[in-house]
Amino acid sequence: MISKMIETQVTKTRPSDPAAPLQAPPRPARKRGLWKWLLFLCIVGPAAYFGYPRIKPLLAYLDPKPAAANKPTARPPVPVVTATVVKSDMDLYLSGLGTVTAFNTVTIRSRVDGELVKVDFTEGEMIRQSQLLAEIDPRPYQVQLADAEAALARDQATLKNAQLVLGRDEKLVKVNEITGQEWDGQVATVRQYNAIVKGDQAKIDNVKLQLVYCRITSPISGRIGLRAVDQGNLIRANDPVGMAVVTQLQPISVVFTIPQDDIIRVQQRVNTGQNLVVEAYDRDFKTKLGTGSLLALDNQVDPSTGTVRLKAIFENKDFSLFPNQFVNARLLVDTKHGATVVPAAAVQRGPTSNFVYVVQPDETVALRDVTVGPTGDGDRMAIESGVSSGDVVVTGGVDKLQPGTKVVARNPQRSRKRGTAGEAENSAMSSPGQSGPGDIPASSGGTPSGPKDIPSKPGGGSVAKRPT
Repeated sequence: MISKMIETQVTKTRPSDPAAPLQAPPRPARKRGLWKWLLFLCIVGPAAYFGYPRIKPLLAYLDPKPAAANKPTARPPVPVVTATVVKSDMDLYLSGLGTVTAFNTVTIRSRVDGELVKVDFTEGEMIRQSQLLAEIDPRPYQVQLADAEAALARDQATLKNAQLVLGRDEKLVKVNEITGQEWDGQVATVRQYNAIVKGDQAKIDNVKLQLVYCRITSPISGRIGLRAVDQGNLIRANDPVGMAVVTQLQPISVVFTIPQDDIIRVQQRVNTGQNLVVEAYDRDFKTKLGTGSLLALDNQVDPSTGTVRLKAIFENKDFSLFPNQFVNARLLVDTKHGATVVPAAAVQRGPTSNFVYVVQPDETVALRDVTVGPTGDGDRMAIESGVSSGDVVVTGGVDKLQPGTKVVARNPQRSRKRGTAGEAENSAMSSPGQSGPGDIPASSGGTPSGPKDIPSKPGGGSVAKRPT
């Protein structure tokens, strides 16, 4: 059998030509590339063994599983800050940047030349009108006064002698003992000496006035600033620098601006004779510096800014207002009675309408469109329609909400208690910076651990994408 197989193989390899020599059968091809596969397995095997636990969650996520095994986990409640909608009277204000201006500011300067021999005030103290502030060496002017008085005495004696001669000449001219020309000459001499005496008296009065100027007093009551000249220095009259500056602080004024579109609202109240209240706040609008009244309205609009200037007067009893200080002024122009009021942070501005998130009894939120009214004092806003008194609205953490989202209030005492209107107003309309421990400020656009806050818009509320 084996011989037949060899013979058959030889027959197959034998060429068709009988004369051609016989050829040996080809040897089978040697297997190559086996070492490459072994190297590949040595590398991939340990990598797969050690890397599988790390990629197993990813494979589990990519591997489709039955719906029963893919049940969604319950989403935890979103922490939010809430407030209760109330009905109350809301004051309407016009705000503007203002500058504190003193009614009187005086630079103390010397009116005579001389040495400063006494400084009788303390820098920064409150002084009263006519109080002595400094003294200049009076001795040079005392010498001038003595010289002027001596000249006056000399000229008065000369005048007296001329008057006696005139009296004798008057008798002689009646009996024609002297000519009329001599009489007229003597009358002119008396008048001349009279003028000289008056000049001497004027010099004496001038020197006395210089002596008065040697005592420098305050022309107004107020606060004196830092001293610019020290005792012992020679000072000159009307020095531009001056010795110090006195500023009147009580009362004091604030000049601020409002838009030209609001002039009619202010003018209507002014025409009725009402006293408009003006409040001054610090730069951050947190601390009230004083309360005053509107004093005057400017007579023209600034064309470059489209604003008009207003001037208010403040008693400034506690000296909280300082000249040239920048303040935020608020002018009370009207009061809206019985308004539905919410914090301005609760109103979100969508692409088509304004809306708020209302907390339902099951602790989920619902989206409601609202019609916004005027913005009042602080962070309060009137709502014309959409919510009613007693509703609980979200003021912080709205960036994480969708309709139906489960929420938990960070301040449950504010959100779930629906007591009297006064209690609700005090809890809902608390001023900025007075929230309880752990509370999110009402002006915040999200929780501390959430994404970046939504920027606020002028007039309250924030710009937010309306959920679909």
